[in-house]
Amino acid sequence: MTLVLRNVRPWGGDAADVTLDGGVIAAVGPVTPAGAAAADASPAGVAAGSYSGAPAVVEGRGRILLPSFSDVHVHLDSTRLGLPFRPHTGAPGVWNMMLNDRHNWRDAEASVAERATLTLGAMIERGTTRVRSYAQVDVDAGLKRFEGVLAAREAHQDRADVSVIAFPQAGLLREAGSSEVLEEALRLGADVVGGIDPCALDRDPVRHLDIVFGLAEKYSLPVDIHLHEPGQLGLFSAQLILERTKALGMQGLVTISHGYGLADLPAGQLQELIDEMGALDVSMATIAPAGAPLPLQQLASAGVRVGLGQDGQRDYWSPYGNADMLDRTWQLAFTSKFRADELIEHCVAVATVGGSSVIDPAAARLTSVADRPGLAAGDPAELVLVEGDTVTAAVMDRLPGRTVIHRGKVVADGLQLA
Repeated sequence: MTLVLRNVRPWGGDAADVTLDGGVIAAVGPVTPAGAAAADASPAGVAAGSYSGAPAVVEGRGRILLPSFSDVHVHLDSTRLGLPFRPHTGAPGVWNMMLNDRHNWRDAEASVAERATLTLGAMIERGTTRVRSYAQVDVDAGLKRFEGVLAAREAHQDRADVSVIAFPQAGLLREAGSSEVLEEALRLGADVVGGIDPCALDRDPVRHLDIVFGLAEKYSLPVDIHLHEPGQLGLFSAQLILERTKALGMQGLVTISHGYGLADLPAGQLQELIDEMGALDVSMATIAPAGAPLPLQQLASAGVRVGLGQDGQRDYWSPYGNADMLDRTWQLAFTSKFRADELIEHCVAVATVGGSSVIDPAAARLTSVADRPGLAAGDPAELVLVEGDTVTAAVMDRLPGRTVIHRGKVVADGLQLA
């Protein structure tokens, strides 16, 4: 189906009509008169053509057209969105938080599949059509949580593209059988091999990374490693990850998530690390945490792909999260202490095409904080219409009048699935 987005403003610029065909943007041209569009627009703003073969029309009403959001760091297997609010019971530290989750997740009022499906649907309604989700695999859960995320992916397979990370949240060395469960998830179709804190959690970075990169090489899959480790310890683990990337020729296939301690490094060490990440095409995923922010401008200048994610959402780890990547984009700008429009718009670029390039290293990339790709002829028709005078205003206001397009088709409008 050919779809025309009439009277939209790509990246908040001049009004245009954008034609979608075959799952890509076919053309960007001048706005046609309103009377030229089909007259009987549905409540979703979509009108089928008045004659056979006529394109369907989405009335943009002057809204801003952006690439759709890409959530590259979300834990769909732990979400409690839509369930009664509960007090936070976790103790500090990754291991203690994991134990709290392990103690509670089976007693949730709905299954993992039900919770993940509801949250993924809410994410799509708010503009996300590309997702990279973790699924915890360990000796406690086995494959149950992994299977729940797969069920959510299947339920929304026509609305979003979802890749699944088999994630050893409890580490790989502390409990016998952990690596075997991880490998079984890979045999069953996981898209990415996960790892976590090689030093601080497993306390044996060589063995941990041997397993993670060994499985990645065996199954020809990319790697995504949670790195919560502070300062020099985080730097040490990052350097080991980069060494493995180079030795195995895995440029473009490795992501460091969080990297909390890296922003606290001395300026010289930080720049050296960023330059090496750029040279080896190792990407980063952030959740815009409080504290020292990632140096987004330095990362962009070095050509490091950076994406944004929502992490856990109102789960046993944290009461935060609301399925809205536009809200998380505001958080990225706020925690980065950005005020200038160009930098706030860069946060939008990170949350959209930046994340897309983390998932697919062959996708369009950001080359500077001023880059705004993703809306030219030939680009994927993964799009979202948002309300606002400018892109920055849309981030500040986060209004509900959104239309979401996946593979050239409307999949949600007005915060409701199509």
